[in-house]
Amino acid sequence: MQRFSNTVIGFLNFFSLLASIPIIGAGLWMARSSTSCENFFQTPLLVIGFVVLVISLAGFIGACFHVAWALWLYLFIMVFLIASLFALTIFGFVVTEQGGGVEVPARAYKEYHLQRYSPWLRNRIKDSQYWSTIRSCIISSNTCSKLSVWTPLDYMQRDMSPIQSGCCKPPTACSYNEESVTITQDPDCYRWNNAPTLLCYDCESCMAGVLENIRRDWHNISVLNVVVLVFLIGIYSIACCAFRNARRAQTDYPHGHNRMTKVKPRWDYYCWRWWYNKKEELF
Repeated sequence: MQRFSNTVIGFLNFFSLLASIPIIGAGLWMARSSTSCENFFQTPLLVIGFVVLVISLAGFIGACFHVAWALWLYLFIMVFLIASLFALTIFGFVVTEQGGGVEVPARAYKEYHLQRYSPWLRNRIKDSQYWSTIRSCIISSNTCSKLSVWTPLDYMQRDMSPIQSGCCKPPTACSYNEESVTITQDPDCYRWNNAPTLLCYDCESCMAGVLENIRRDWHNISVLNVVVLVFLIGIYSIACCAFRNARRAQTDYPHGHNRMTKVKPRWDYYCWRWWYNKKEELF
C-alpha cells in the first residue's frame, strides 16, 4: 500500500507519454501542409506535445525508479500547470460571457453583431494578419458554396451556422436595387459583393460569426477545464505521496531518516534530584 501512489503515477505518466507521441507527430505533419488552416494549429500542437512529453517523462522516471529530483521537477511543473489552467479557465468564462445571436423576424437563422462580444475578442479578430488567416480558412472550407443552391424559400425556412449567417450573405436589413444599395446605417451592406471570393468576408458580421463559433467552443472547453483541474489536483496529491516514498527509498530507513536525538535533561534537573534524595534520607 505504501508504494501504491508510485504505481498509479507511473502508469498515468506512461500512458500520457505514449499519448504525446501522436500529438507531436500531428504537429510535424501539419508543418508539411501548405494550407493556412492546418498551419494555424501547428505551433499549439507541438507546444502541447512537448510539454506533455517532458512532464510524463519526469513523472514516470521519478515514480518508477524512485528518483526524488525527477518527481520534484514533476511537482513543480504540475503546480505551474494547475495555476495556468485555473487562470485560463477563469479568463475563458469572463471572455465568453458576452455574445450570442439576434433573432431575425420570419427567419430560422440568427444574425451576429461584433459589438455584442468582449473587447478582447473584438481587438483580436480585427488584427489584419489574424483575420487574413481566418478568412483564407473560411474560403478554402467551401462553407458558402453550400448556400449557392438555396432558393429564396430556403433562406426563409432553413437555419444557418454563425459563419454562414455572417459571411455568406448580406445582413437581412440591407435593401438593394438594380444599381446600388439603398441608404442604410449598416456598413456591411456596402461591403457585400456577389463575387464568390468576396461575398461578405470583410464584413463585421462575418467576424462576429467567427467569434460566435470561438465563444461556443471556448465556453465548452472552460467547462471541461474545471473537470481537468479536479483531476490534476488529485494527481498532484498522489504525486506528493510518491515523492515522499522516493525520498524514503534513498535512505537506509524504511520510514525515512531517524531524526530523534538523545533527550538532554534540563539545567536544574540534577539539583532537584539531589534535593529529592536528601529529603528521603532525612525523613
